Amino acid sequence: MKYAIDKIENDVALLENIKDGSKKEVNIKDLPSNVIETDILSYDGKTYTLDNDEKELRIKEIREKMEKLRKKR
Repeated sequence: MKYAIDKIENDVALLENIKDGSKKEVNIKDLPSNVIETDILSYDGKTYTLDNDEKELRIKEIREKMEKLRKKR
């Protein structure tokens, strides 16, 4: 499963499943130490790991959508 970090507040991160939009709270101690909001995490059932490739892909897709919107003006 893959999750986007929606927000980090106190010692809790709100994660959003990027497939179905469901959300869950996770203690930041259970995440990689260098995570920030907007990071993408892969979860194998035991461990969360940063997924920088997925994050870059999503950033690229968003930029492309924004560019299309600009051209429609």
